[in-house]
Amino acid sequence: MTRHFDIAIAGAGPAGLSAAWVAAKQGARVAVLDDNPLAGGQVWRQGPAHPPKAMLSALLTSLHEHSSVTLLTSTRVIAPLPEHGLLVESAEHGGFNLSYGRLILATGARERLLPFAGWTLPGVTGAGGLQALIKSGVPVRGERIVIAGSGPLLLASLATAREAGAQVLAVVEQAPAAAVARFGASLVATPSKLLQAARLTRGFAGLRYWTDSTVHEVRGDGRVEEVVIRRGARDVTLACDRVACGYGLVPNVTLAQALGCTLDDAGAIAVDDALCTSVDGVLAAGECTGIGGMELARVEGEIAGLVASGAPHQAISLRMQRMRWRRFAARLEDSFSLTRAALAMPSDETLLCRCEDVTVGDVRVHPTWRDAKLHTRCGMGACQGRICGTAAHTYFGWDVAQPRPPFSPAQIGTLMAACPDDGACAD
Repeated sequence: MTRHFDIAIAGAGPAGLSAAWVAAKQGARVAVLDDNPLAGGQVWRQGPAHPPKAMLSALLTSLHEHSSVTLLTSTRVIAPLPEHGLLVESAEHGGFNLSYGRLILATGARERLLPFAGWTLPGVTGAGGLQALIKSGVPVRGERIVIAGSGPLLLASLATAREAGAQVLAVVEQAPAAAVARFGASLVATPSKLLQAARLTRGFAGLRYWTDSTVHEVRGDGRVEEVVIRRGARDVTLACDRVACGYGLVPNVTLAQALGCTLDDAGAIAVDDALCTSVDGVLAAGECTGIGGMELARVEGEIAGLVASGAPHQAISLRMQRMRWRRFAARLEDSFSLTRAALAMPSDETLLCRCEDVTVGDVRVHPTWRDAKLHTRCGMGACQGRICGTAAHTYFGWDVAQPRPPFSPAQIGTLMAACPDDGACAD
């Protein structure tokens, strides 16, 4: 079975939903695919105790008014197919082929996790991972939590944890105090971001906010019991129940690479002013084109939706907004770039690949990522190198190959759907 749409959008976060909204207004037949059971992406993630935020509710209401929009949640792209096609698997509809006139990649970003001693203990997550767990219903009320890593995501996690009744002992930021202060002062140019920061932090009242500091080690017997924070030349130990540590975000470009899209020097999808990629008929918007926040993602989604639906002239006025938020993104990147302390190599005994139990020492003796995979199975586990590959690129500067299709485990019936009617499987 093949379902055809004028525009297919991979990702139902701010960029993808905004693209669908403007494309639907132009009369296009649109499909929005997302592997989460509810739309919203990480920024607008919903959950049992987290109903849709106002902006998400407004967008979803607008989309539901257009019968030409099909929202396919709990749906994964398994592989790209020839002639503008995707092989997808849906929890509701099973596996099928989807064909499109234009494809908008709004695949967002994933968290950069860097190993440290004890990072595989139960109770250690990413900062964004903590948010996702709480919003999905994991109880943290009364738990002592340390949030660490880098960037504004730490503050969002702080707000989510506090709202859920957790006791946040400290926010540990690797960037120097001067860089953080400079970024804070720059928020005057974007008042909405200044207000957002104040709301998330409550002015840092009663909170340890330690800059120029990193997680050195997590200790515990079977789960987290304490964390060692390295602050310059001295270590500080805090007893805690959870540690959430994430060093910013990296663009999620797996599907883009499989389609043959060119990446820029920062590893994001390269796009022109119209958000077109190097592949004909494929556009990209949001964090997969560079980390810049929800506002930039929404503007880029609208531009991509207008261009894909044949109304590029209507996107001209949006390009000034895009440039404004790209300047904010540049300040963000400059202020929270990883320091030497954050990039310090962990001990050889520290696990780099959690899926295959491969240590840093096992990997570092090899000259390339390919050699490391061949000799150690690093990157060949369930996450297909998405976590350890990012760490290996960060530490060693290796060109890390992305997973090849199928991108996720799939049913045999889904894989068979990639075959044409004569039974001969497509290349």
